[in-house]
Amino acid sequence: MSKQYLILTINPGSSSTKIAVFEGRKSIFLKNIKHNQDDLNRFATISDQYVFRRDIILKELSAIDINPLEIVAIVGRGGLVKPIESGIYEVNEKLKHDLRVGVQGQHASNLGGLIADELIQTFPNARAYIADPVVVDELSAVARITGHPMMNRRSIFHALNQKAIARRYAKSLHKSYDELNLIVAHMGGGISVGAHEKGKVVDVNNALDGFGPFSPERAGTLPSGALVDLCFSGTLSHDEIKKIINGKGGLMAHFGTNQAHEVAIMAQNGNEKAQLVLDAMAYQTAKSIGACATVLKGVIDGILITGGIANNKKITEYIIDMVDFIAPVIVYPGEDEMQAMAENALAVLEGEIECKVYT
Repeated sequence: MSKQYLILTINPGSSSTKIAVFEGRKSIFLKNIKHNQDDLNRFATISDQYVFRRDIILKELSAIDINPLEIVAIVGRGGLVKPIESGIYEVNEKLKHDLRVGVQGQHASNLGGLIADELIQTFPNARAYIADPVVVDELSAVARITGHPMMNRRSIFHALNQKAIARRYAKSLHKSYDELNLIVAHMGGGISVGAHEKGKVVDVNNALDGFGPFSPERAGTLPSGALVDLCFSGTLSHDEIKKIINGKGGLMAHFGTNQAHEVAIMAQNGNEKAQLVLDAMAYQTAKSIGACATVLKGVIDGILITGGIANNKKITEYIIDMVDFIAPVIVYPGEDEMQAMAENALAVLEGEIECKVYT
């Protein structure tokens, strides 16, 4: 029996910070800390929040019976660093610098590695890591090309959860993830659909910056001409346009809420527009799955649907009805990001994988 290492995982979001403690693969503590927006607005940049959030985390951890000397790994949610290959990385000075400045943008997930590094002062036997950040980049060369050389496609997606679910499915088949061709659709605040070819995500939509299906708070792919006209209409600022793409698009734009279950209740109560928009979100996700099927040339071992929206059976059934002719469809409802971070650390601690160096 393997040693039961204690691992702390940290997942900062725009208005909350999730923390969990694992004993091996078993979660023994989980807390979703909600932050008052007024408190966050005091900080000029997202990176300025890390001490504030660190102190709240320490307060929560002090209330539970955990020996600080027993924590051996702290894994923070990976942020918008430079494009890197999939894996787990120990936090170093270069990584901290790129998280602070946000080399590919400012996002709350940038705080994960910064807070993890701060906490090793409190947990002296621990080492700080990030795992499968959203900028994992395994795109094929042909997938990067667009219709203009000034703009290439970028890989920004739910790498942590997509990879974890893909490995879980492979394990259920008693196979290695590297042996399979899979399509994984993560449906949360954003929606990303990836083509996993023998362990690499060779094509995926940029779920952060305006590509692919729309979602609870992101507009997805928009008509380019209409977007250009809006940009130069003089009615909206640069920041307001960016918010339309990410933050105030999707269900938020249609209904003033980014909670898919609230829109589902509207639909159940007879709101025809709510049902049509939810169907459109499922329809666009299914279309993206079909596109990934062509990338993998029809050789597909499974289609996996995951994320919080995967709890909605009506949405998943809509998608399954459109795509189950391609390959078996398996639904993994919810997000397993905390578990995935812990499992990445455990794999390093047990010598199954090597920790990578961010350069």
